[in-house]
Amino acid sequence: MTDDRSEDFAEQANAPQPGFLAELWEFMATNKKWWLMPIIVMLLLLGGLIAMSSTAVAPFIYTLF
Repeated sequence: MTDDRSEDFAEQANAPQPGFLAELWEFMATNKKWWLMPIIVMLLLLGGLIAMSSTAVAPFIYTLF
């Protein structure tokens, strides 16, 4: 006797996994966690500023502050 659940589990295990951003978007959409969006955007902007501080753009970044 074959169990349909075990076959479904095996199919899902072999299926391609979604990316991080797709999984994050799905989490926020299904759990109604839209308040996370401003936090994520600010962290990305801050990370971008830190990454650019060691490039030729650094003098222009310092004038913002």
